[in-house]
Amino acid sequence: MEIKWYRRYLEGRKELIKPGKVFVLYGSRRVGKTELIKKVISDLDGKVYIGTGDNQELRELLSSQKLGQLQTAFDSYDVLFFDEAQRIPEIGYSLKLLVDHYPEKTIIVTGSSSFDLSNKVGEPLTGRNTIRSLFPLSVLELYEQFGGMHILQTLDDLLIYGGYPDVLNAENIEDKKEYLFSIRDSYLLKDILELENVKNPAKLTDLLKLLAFQIGHGVSLNELSNSLGIAKQSVERYLDLLEKTFILKKVNGFSRNLRKEVIKTARYYFWDNGIRNALINNFNHASQRNDMGMLWENFLFMERLKTKSYKRIFSNDYFWRTYDRQEIDLIEERDGILYGYEFKLNPKKVKVPKAFKEAYSNSEFHVISKENFLEFLL
Repeated sequence: MEIKWYRRYLEGRKELIKPGKVFVLYGSRRVGKTELIKKVISDLDGKVYIGTGDNQELRELLSSQKLGQLQTAFDSYDVLFFDEAQRIPEIGYSLKLLVDHYPEKTIIVTGSSSFDLSNKVGEPLTGRNTIRSLFPLSVLELYEQFGGMHILQTLDDLLIYGGYPDVLNAENIEDKKEYLFSIRDSYLLKDILELENVKNPAKLTDLLKLLAFQIGHGVSLNELSNSLGIAKQSVERYLDLLEKTFILKKVNGFSRNLRKEVIKTARYYFWDNGIRNALINNFNHASQRNDMGMLWENFLFMERLKTKSYKRIFSNDYFWRTYDRQEIDLIEERDGILYGYEFKLNPKKVKVPKAFKEAYSNSEFHVISKENFLEFLL
């Protein structure tokens, strides 16, 4: 089978990778971080070293923080690429030594868990790094390569199977399913189980399954704790880990002290629809599902997040809901202005909620449907 290369948005932003700064690329496992970096550095001049945090010798060397040993190992290279760097203890300090001693070298690291790698590179590399995230394939990237009709014709597949590169490359539906099951069973929780002391890993999967059926609904820690039979503190810790390993995205409620507004719960979205459906073992066709509204909301929220991340559009993101069940799926606060977005697959007469309009009269409100979602995501 011929593997198609899907051009990534960051591939065309080579100015991000430059000598004198460490380029840090985060992203979940299997989204194509390694392939992207290899493609980018193939165009760079000079001698290249590529190593992985899985290699014990490299881990020991970079953990040593001994400049003499680092010089002996890396003096002759122009480009250094350390893949899966979250596995390397204290790598931030060794990277600081390298970038300070070799300001002319290009240094790149990738990691599939921000909770571990960010702690290691954050403080030591303050002012010396550039950080970006890589997601499963985005509508923005697919549009740039294939055009709008391609998105419209493959929309149902994107909603059900998601955007992992190997899923899009799969020859048939069965291969798509098999690949997503392999991620679910082999990669999804790997970083958490390897790097954190999780006493009951089965509860992590149970938690994800619970959240898979609550997309677009507020979730309380107490309810999750009772359903899973574990302490509220454990649920909170698990949710934090699942967010920092790019499995879930948390969104809080918005309020400026309007008494009717609900802010005590949070909503959780999955980074990829295909992973969500693999967790509940449901890949039925769109015409046979009763959860397409959830999939549409999850898809639009995450695709919007990808676009904003890649295009460097900064906003505070919330949902909005009142006790009498008026709600808006996404509130973006940008430059002091509120933009409300309601996600509807088949909109009929959707109006801005009365309480929101009265409380925030200078805001904007838009309904995002199949008719206009491309404009919203591009």
